[in-house]
Parts: sequence; structure tokens; C-alpha cells
Amino acid sequence: MIVGAGFAGYRTAKELSRKARGKADITLLNPTDYFLYLPLLPQVAAGILEPRRVTVSLSDTLPQVRLVLGEADGIDLDARTVHYTDPEGAGGTLGYDRLVLAAGSVNKLLPIPGVAEHAHGFRGLPEALYLRDHVTRQVELAAAADDAATCAARCTFVVVGAGYTGTEVAAHGQLFTDAQVRRHPLRKGMRPRWLLLDIAERVLPELDVHLSRTADRTLRERGVEVRMGTSVKEATPDGVLLTDGEFVETRSLVWCVGVRPDPLAESLGLPMERGRLLVDPNLQVPGRPEVFACGDAAAVPDLENPGQFTPMTAQHAWRQGRTAALNIAASLGAGVRRPYEHRDLGFVVDLGGVKAAANPLGVPLSGFAAGAVTRGYHLAAMPGNRVRVAADWLLDAVLPRQAVQLGLVRSWSVPLDTASPELTRVPGRPRARQEADARSGPGAATEQETRPGRRATEPAAPAVEQAEPGVAAVEPTEVASAGEAVISEAKAREAAERELPEWRGPEQESPVRWGPAPNAPERTAPEQDPPQPLAPEREALERQVSEQELLERRGPERNAPEQKAPEPAKNQPGGEPAKTQPAPEPAKNQPSPKPAKPQPDGEPAQAPGPVKRTDADPAEGDS
Repeated sequence: MIVGAGFAGYRTAKELSRKARGKADITLLNPTDYFLYLPLLPQVAAGILEPRRVTVSLSDTLPQVRLVLGEADGIDLDARTVHYTDPEGAGGTLGYDRLVLAAGSVNKLLPIPGVAEHAHGFRGLPEALYLRDHVTRQVELAAAADDAATCAARCTFVVVGAGYTGTEVAAHGQLFTDAQVRRHPLRKGMRPRWLLLDIAERVLPELDVHLSRTADRTLRERGVEVRMGTSVKEATPDGVLLTDGEFVETRSLVWCVGVRPDPLAESLGLPMERGRLLVDPNLQVPGRPEVFACGDAAAVPDLENPGQFTPMTAQHAWRQGRTAALNIAASLGAGVRRPYEHRDLGFVVDLGGVKAAANPLGVPLSGFAAGAVTRGYHLAAMPGNRVRVAADWLLDAVLPRQAVQLGLVRSWSVPLDTASPELTRVPGRPRARQEADARSGPGAATEQETRPGRRATEPAAPAVEQAEPGVAAVEPTEVASAGEAVISEAKAREAAERELPEWRGPEQESPVRWGPAPNAPERTAPEQDPPQPLAPEREALERQVSEQELLERRGPERNAPEQKAPEPAKNQPGGEPAKTQPAPEPAKNQPSPKPAKPQPDGEPAQAPGPVKRTDADPAEGDS
């Protein structure tokens, strides 16, 4: 049983299936049906590569491995079982003789106010797709802005973290926006502004000094503002406050400060090292010889540097996957065990265009030569899609990029505080591990902990993944019985604002403003009818009851006053159903109409007919 199909898990499955040759049952549990080649993800965000180019099908490349789609949410080491939740919410349990924990890592959070609400990470394909759409949208909106301040804020992009990922995102992003403004000119004298922040002393602090200097020089030549020793002190909807006191107006905050191990490792109750599962040089968990761990989830001793552990990089995860496969086979009688040993072969950093920084086998390279070596390395390292990737690179060299918004991923679908960055949040999806505690390792903090003034014991904020896009999660709203199904939109929105006062629309440029449903009085369900919860799907909110069913359920005694009474105004209680009349445009942000008053004779007001939902203008980016 292999949990996770990242670099470590995929390599373990591939090597183990090759060595077993059908003599072992190998099961791979993963939330998606593909292996993601993370080093090329910045090129997806910049529009160079199509998303499917960096995804390798697990079923096609691992034919002798059983693929189970789902997220592991519990491991019973004594019973040797793994419990999981599939994409549709059904649970299941899988047994194992040998377990490989290769769950990978997620975005690292820091206790900085506003970051969890207004920043987005860069660990999965959905986040890359969102960033590409968001950058394109901001440039288009900046070109059409009426004032210079709004234009400048929309075309300002802040990247926090000058490591491997942040450096490549800033480098590709500057080229991407420069190409866009050539077709959508901004105000005279204005151009997109990219800022790269880090508290470290230099760019790429974990890599060789030559790579750092080459990347720093290339970024500055392109106009990227590289600010070392500076980070974000607070994030707001209108910008970010830096640690040096400057406030930068922006609508875009990309969080690339690093990663932390997947929270699944902490749930085992085994010895940990900064959120990583401690293993011996053979990648086995002490006291649990049937459990192996590798990749970002494991703290593997660095035999080249005694007393230290291997860093959380793709190169180590890829090599550890092969070692884990060989040692699992040895535990079953095929071969001998071997410790994990490594020797750095160098690093490559793609800076966009024909430029890169590389030191293969210790030889420092820059410029065109480094670019050729970098792309050649990625083609050799990818387990599939090599021809398609090379074809996209060729097309990008001779054709302009297609800067269009696909609208597939919304801002609320890719929150920073998630244990599953490879999945998007959708209304109605079971929460599974998306609501798992995100604390892991020093400095990590959840979204609730980054709120200023919040106590540690205060309950967590309500989740929003089960809410309708554009409508925050609300308490169940009382509705009338099946014959009088009237959903009070104003009541639902008031509850949403009360529960999530800082919730914003998909693009976070402005608060979501909701107007009341036109002429829809608030009313409660009759005492004899039990309340029903508000359905999370949009279709349920717009479901109407026909006029004939309404008349039949009211009965002749309730219809009699309606026949004798004079014709009331349209869309008022007792009149024709609102769905047959055009609804007037409601004023935004006005309080909902008061409930109908009782009649003079003491009889209650007539129940209104079905009211069709009519929302105010949605925020930018809403579907």
C-alpha cells in the first residue's frame, strides 16, 4: 500500500511493480489520477504549457498497480489498515502487508494577519490555473480602469518567498504580464510591477551562491523589485503592509514561503522531527518494520552530513522512492536492504525565456547555455509527455501566448489553509481532510490563528466549501412546506454576513454585496410543517412549485378570501406568483422588506406565491 503519488510515491510504485513482475499486489492511494511534475508548474501559470502537459496518467504509466482514488484520513498501524474517503464522499478501508507513507507536503503558513484570507499558494495544479486567470484578469481590468491608482494596484503583484518556486514564479510572471500589456496597453508610463520578498539575505538562499547571483541579476534586469530582508507584516483586501513600514496597494499576493509535511504524518502518533516522520537510513519507521516513509513526509538521515536530515526537495524524494521500493522487495525476500545515500548532481532554475541558472555536476552556467541544460534536464526527468512538452515550448517560441481567462478555478476554491492543495473546494464535496488541522512544525499556523485578537480556544470559523459559489456558508434556513416553498434570500444573506463578516468574493477585490430578493417578505414555516435545511446546490434554491399544486394544497377555505379580495399589487402576498411577473431591480445593500402584517380580523396574511431568486450584480469573477 502506497499513500501518495508524488515524486516519492510514484517512483516507489514504478520500481516496485517492475521488480515484483506481477508477484505482489500493489495498491496506490491518491486523490488524483495523475502524477504532477511540479518543477514545470510556473510555466503553466505563465501560459507556456497546457495543464495536461505536466500531469502524467497513473493508469497508463503504472499498468500493474491498482489505483484507488481517495484521501487517506486515518491509519490503524495495529490492524494494518488505511481508511480513506473517495472523491464522492464514500469511505473505504484498505489492508496492507507493507505501507509506504509518501503523502508529500502542503503550503506552509505563518502567523501573519490576513495572509490565510488574502494569499494563495502554489503547490497544486488548481492554484496554477487560478493564478494564470487572476493575472490575466488583473491586467485587463487595469487597462480599463478609470483612475491611475486602481490601475497601479491591479497590475502590482507581490510574491513572498525567494526560494526555488517563488523565484521562478516572479521570473515567468514578469514576462507574462509584459507580453499582455503590449496588447492591452496601460496608462502612459505604467507597466506591471512585480515584487519578490524574503527575509533571507539573498535569492535562492538554499542553493549555490552562483545560482543566487545569476537569478538575482536576471530578475533585476527585467524590472522585478527584489527586496531581501523584507516580508509581509499584514495582508488586507487592498494591499500588503511590509515589515519596513511601506504599504503596497495590490490585489495579488502569491505565497511561496515554503512547504510543511502533510498533516497525515502527525496523526500516527510516532516520533516526529519538525512535522516529519522519523525513519532510519533504510527508510523504515523504528519499531514498525512494515512501515516505510519517504519524500517530504519523512525525516531521512543525511549520511553525507551526520546529524542532519535530507532537505524536502524533488530530487531527494525521487531517489528515496527507488530506495524504498528496493528495501520493500528485500523485506519480502527479493534482494538486500540498502541505506539511502545521495550525491548532489547540481540544480537548475528556469528563469523564463532562454535564461536560466544551473550548475550541473558543479559546473556554473548562465544565460542560453543554462536554459538549454535546464530544459533538457526536465525532459529527461519527466516520466511522460516529453513530446507534448517540447511541442509547447516550440509553439511558445514562434507564436504569441493566448492570454485568456478560462474561469475554471475561483479564488475560494484554492484556499491557502488546506491539507489538499491538489484538489479544489467545490460546494457539496465532503470535507474529508480539507478541514484537518494545518499546524505542523515551527511557525505553522491556521487561518484562525492569523486573525488579530483571536483567542487560541475560540471556535474555528465556519467552513465555506459546502456553500454555493458566491454565497457564504449559512445556517439552515427555515422554509415553508412543499406546497408553500418560499426561500428567504434576505434571511440567508444576513446569516452569511453575521457568520463570515470578512468573507469576500472570488477575486477579493471588493466585498460581496447582496441585495434582497425583490419584494420577498420574510416569513417562517407554519407550525405544523417541520423546517427543512437549505440545499447547498443552486438548483435547489431555484426550484419552484407550480401554481396548480399551490392552489390544491391551500384548500378551498384558504382560496376563498383570495377570490373576493380586490386585486393586490404585483408581487405582494395574495397576488399572482412572483415568477410570472418581471422582478424590478432591487436596490443593493438595502434591508429586506418587513413581513406582512396580520389582517384586521386577526387572520394571518396570505402566503405569497413562489418567489424566483434574483440576485444583485455578482462580484467580479462570480459565475
